This record gives sequence, C-alpha cells and structure tokens, in this order.
Amino acid sequence: MSDESTTPDPDPTAAPEPSERTQAHGAAAAPEVEQTGIIDLHDTRAIPAGSPAPAPSATEAQPPASAAGSGSGESGDDAWFDVFGGEHPTEGAGVPARADAAWGSDRADSLAEQAHRSAYAPPAPAADAPPAPARPGEAQASAATAAGATAYLGSVPHAPADGDPGPEGAVPPGGVALTDAAAPPARRGRGKVVAAVVGLCLLSGVIGGIAGQVAEDRINVAGSTLPDPGPGATQRPAGSVANIAAVALPSVVTIKVDGGSEGSATGSGFVIDAKGHVLTNNHVVEPGVNGDIEIVLSNGDTEKATIVGRDASYDLAVLKIDRTDLKPLTLGASDQVVVGDQVIAVGAPLGLDQTVTTGIVSALNRPVQPGDPGESSYINAIQTDAAINPGNSGGPLLDMTGKVIGVNSAIARVPGTSGSSGGSIGLGFAIPSDQARRTADQLIATGKATHPVIGVKLSRTFAGDGAQVVDEPDAVTSGGPAAKAGVKAGDVIVGFEGKRIRTPDQLIVSIRARAVGDTVSLKVERDGKELELQMTLEADPAS
Repeated sequence: MSDESTTPDPDPTAAPEPSERTQAHGAAAAPEVEQTGIIDLHDTRAIPAGSPAPAPSATEAQPPASAAGSGSGESGDDAWFDVFGGEHPTEGAGVPARADAAWGSDRADSLAEQAHRSAYAPPAPAADAPPAPARPGEAQASAATAAGATAYLGSVPHAPADGDPGPEGAVPPGGVALTDAAAPPARRGRGKVVAAVVGLCLLSGVIGGIAGQVAEDRINVAGSTLPDPGPGATQRPAGSVANIAAVALPSVVTIKVDGGSEGSATGSGFVIDAKGHVLTNNHVVEPGVNGDIEIVLSNGDTEKATIVGRDASYDLAVLKIDRTDLKPLTLGASDQVVVGDQVIAVGAPLGLDQTVTTGIVSALNRPVQPGDPGESSYINAIQTDAAINPGNSGGPLLDMTGKVIGVNSAIARVPGTSGSSGGSIGLGFAIPSDQARRTADQLIATGKATHPVIGVKLSRTFAGDGAQVVDEPDAVTSGGPAAKAGVKAGDVIVGFEGKRIRTPDQLIVSIRARAVGDTVSLKVERDGKELELQMTLEADPAS
C-alpha cells in the first residue's frame, strides 16, 4: 500500500494541517483514534518537495555516505523527517532512522543489522589483492547514488502513482532496489545423483544375493551340471506317507507273466522274507503255471521266478527268486484294524510300477470273490477307498506304521462292465494280513494251504435271510463238524460267532477266516426256533 496521498500536492509553502495525531494531543475536540498501524490515505499529508531538513541531533545516527543526496528535493535531505521528525522522540530505541539508513526506519534494527554484518563480514583483502567482485545490485546502487537517486535497501517502498504495482522486479524511477540476490534454484542434478546412488545400492544388493545363492547351490555357471540335493533333502518325518513309501517301495515288485496260449498278465507283489520269497495273488500267477514269470525289482533289475505254492480258495501264491539281499516288509495284525484307519496301497496299476495311493479303511469283513466269476475264491476282505486298479493285485496295503495289513486283490466294478474294463471307483478289497500270513507259511512249508470247513452244502436259491442248508439227505457231511454239532438238512444258519449271517458267501468267508482247530458258535433256525450250537473247525479233506 502506498504511503503517498492520491490528492494533488498542496502549496509547499502552506502551513501543515494538524494531523489526527496532533489533534489527539490537543483539547478533547474529537475522540482518540485507535492506532492500528494502517495508514489512512484520506488523512495522510503529502510530503512537500524541497523542504529544508532539520539539523540532526547529537544522538541521531549519521546517514551513510552511500545514501547522501537522497530525498525528493534538491537539498538531498529526507522530506519525511522535514515534516514529521518533530513529532517523534529523538532518543531511545523507538527513534526512527532516516529512510536512507540501512535496513528500515527503526534505529535498533539498523544498529543490530550493522553489528551482524560486521560480525560475519569477510576478512578485508590485502592491499595488493585484486578488488572483490561486487555483490549483486551494488554497481546499480553506486550508479544510482552518483546520479542523485535514492538507493533503497529491502523492498521498494513506492509504487507507481497510478496504483499499479508494475511488473515483478521493476525498479521505480529515481531509485534502485538493493535486495539480496534471490537464492539460486535447487540443483536438479543433485536429485538425480541421489536417485542414482540409491539405485546403485539396490543393484549391489541384488547382485550380492544372486552371487550368494550361486555359491550356496554350487551351480556351475558354465551350464555343464545341475546341483545335487544336499544330504537329508529328501528325508520326511517318520509316519508320513512319503517316509513310509520311501521305506516300502524297494520291497515292492512288479510281476510279469507270459502264459503263451493262456495269456499274459501284470500284477504286483512284495518281499516277505530274506530268502527271496514274494507274496502275490493266485489269479496273477495262474496263467504262468506252465509259462514264464519275471519279477522286476524297484531298481529295474529283472529276475526269473518260480511258483512255490498257490491256493485258489484264498487267492494267494508265493514265488521265489534267487536273491537274498532284499529287505522284506513286516506283516501286521489285521484283527486290530478298524474302519477309518488310514492306509497306503503300493503296486503297479495298469503296469505303472512303484505307484503309491492313499485312503482309509471303509469297511471290514466284506465277503468278496476275487478273480474271474465261477472260481471258488472267497475272502473276508478289508474294504478301502485307496485307488486300486488292475495291476495292483498282489501288492501290499500298508498301515501308517508301514506294516502290511492286507494284500490288494480285487476292485468293485460298475454292473455291466467286464473283468477287463473299468477302473477304481473307490471300492477296493484286500485279503487280511492274518489270513495271508497263515496261508503263506503253509505254502512255503508244504506247497499248499489248508482251510477249515464245517461239512454242509448251502442252497443258492434260498431267498430268505441267512444261509440255508440244502434239504437233502447228503447235505450234512457224516462225521463232519456240522454233523457233530447237531446241524440238520433244512436248517437256516443266521449267526456265526455272534455276527449276523445274511448270505451263504458271508458264512463261507467267515469260516475261512478262521484256522483249522478253532472252536466257533453257530445260531440256527429250525421250525421257527433259534438254536445255539458249538463246533470245532476241521481241514477240508480236498485240500
């Protein structure tokens, strides 16, 4: 805001009108006006040009030599002091300095600034040293002073008369703005340097990490070899599927049978002792009775095999190879298995050797007739949902301790499909290990197995619930276990060892799951009454 009146200059020789300040010091002609520090343009008196300046007092600071000759008149004195100097005190911190004094009109500020500049002034150059370069604006100030113009320090105090502040940086007529040079703009190159340094650090970290990984993995940068897994890289916790499979797979074999005109077959088996005996299903080796049988070990070695013994009733067979360095699998106790136990099936389904599948025991004591229909094989099977397909036959069914609890033997098929088609539908069956152990021992010892019978003929046309003894004179074998227990033709057997019997096959597999010499109980219905009978199982004379 300009401190000059926009009204025409009055007669310079006229007496000055009393200002608002001088009226306030007189009689109470008007209320005192609050001093806000804002200049009222209507009450501001214009500074007359060329008025003589009063002589400075002894305590008044002398104007710098560089500012001599300033002012609006030719006398070189500041017109402001000529008019208003008498209204202000001449001593103390509040004494205003002349407008041409350094850095403003306040004497204290001027003295402080001079002290500051003296404290931080550069050392004076030597007499023979070249003159220091002039500060920005000093050449203009000197030229302005020589020309008789006022040199302003700080912002220019006067704007053009028309009130337009003018373009930024414009110098009004008669004066030179002595402002400090503007700070140079921030160097853009510095930000680029910082970014480059940060990027270099990140790149160094990445390169260092890659170099460390290369050294750790022992990668041959030339590309000739790949790193081998370190010791223990393939170890798994004991009891895990991976650990059990790693232990069992070397003991599981693939059996290839070439029966000539009888056909060929592929199945599975597993080592049961250190003498080279391999246990499998009878229906796997049956085509090779008069042909060739080969056993492929887990490491790919192929060995010729011979049949030690086989039993169609239990669908089990034992083979022998000329190897004594093989590790056998341990047979577990199938009578301790319960529904829901986790199991692992190992074998060569569809000829894919060393295949591992997992599941649970989904049922027990399931009567199954493995092999082709019409064969007299009956097993009281363990049912599992572990995937079992053609080629799994003869392979082990393991529990989570790695012991064999069954020999995979059959799968359920959708009605209407043939024996050579179809695959796993989640219903597979295994011979219980208790039965497999007993039969294998007999086959190794004598080449054949015995199985218990009760000495009765059962009807296949009975539509009722239970197993009916044929109502014929020779239906009960004379002197057999059933005859000794009191079973008669026409009786319906509805219970065996406390379990409900619903079909003839269920009674057969329940009897064959026992051992010769076992004493068992029967529940029979006769003339509408139920009878409890006891008998001792005997070996089948035909076996």
